[in-house]
Amino acid sequence: MKRTSMSIFILAITTIACGLIAGLFYSYSCSVNPGLKTLTDFGYLSAMQAINRAILNPVFFCSFMGALVLLPLSTYFSYTPAPSTRFWLLLSASILYIVAVFGVTAFGNVPLNDALDKFDLSTATPEALAKQRALFETSWNALHAIRTWASAGSFVLTVLACIFNQSK
Repeated sequence: MKRTSMSIFILAITTIACGLIAGLFYSYSCSVNPGLKTLTDFGYLSAMQAINRAILNPVFFCSFMGALVLLPLSTYFSYTPAPSTRFWLLLSASILYIVAVFGVTAFGNVPLNDALDKFDLSTATPEALAKQRALFETSWNALHAIRTWASAGSFVLTVLACIFNQSK
């Protein structure tokens, strides 16, 4: 495969990976979070524990980590001595994804998920359930909003990079 055809192929799968993650976070924001909000403290915490365990699967990791690797790779392949618009779009998408999607997830959402996973629902009093939910829900949703917007932005930048000719 020539470098040009390889870079186009990598850009295509990068765009798909970014779109999948943006879609996952978006759909979670507009369907799952509003549904979870209506649950009791026990129901909410139980559901979040189950969801946080279920998301740790190969399908999720392929797209989430795939975008993390493929964005910089696409950026590298689009670099020329006189960087093109495509390069700058992909560099911006890479930085946005690395910092505000991966970084926020790894250093924000995951520690909250881990703390929730250690919380024993079976022995918790109603007061402890309410306290745990208060500690978790607002922070987790705020961080999720950041990564949702950032993943959508990264996807849009990557789509725009597909539109721009490499030489421009």
